[in-house]
Amino acid sequence: MATAELKTKLNDASVEAFLDSIEDDGKRADCRRVSELMQKLSGDEPKMWGASIVGFGSVHLKYATGRELDWLVVGFSPRKANITLYVTDCFERYGELMAKLGKYKTGKSCLYIKRLADIDMGVLEELITASIKNVRSDAGYPRHE
Repeated sequence: MATAELKTKLNDASVEAFLDSIEDDGKRADCRRVSELMQKLSGDEPKMWGASIVGFGSVHLKYATGRELDWLVVGFSPRKANITLYVTDCFERYGELMAKLGKYKTGKSCLYIKRLADIDMGVLEELITASIKNVRSDAGYPRHE
């Protein structure tokens, strides 16, 4: 089976330097808070994936099509318009949580928020925890206790 060649790969770039480079003070503070939360919930150290994604954990994915790739378990990226959280690809699983989260938008596997003040942090923690559990169990990733 072929392994997809991704531009966004795990690398040794400095997460601290990346976070320090975020120009907007509020976004930088929010990203540090998200990083701390994801590290606590995943049990994994933050690592850079490509030039602009901070990821936690790694999982080897195999699709029914035969495509294979390595990807982060959970992560985030500060974008110009928002903070993109890579938390799940099945938001419909979490209808009740999503209804209580606050102000956000979603993509296929991304949660977009402008700032943490717009969302309920307790609900975000539940969503991240559920996402980590699902990614690891669906992919056979070893769980942290």
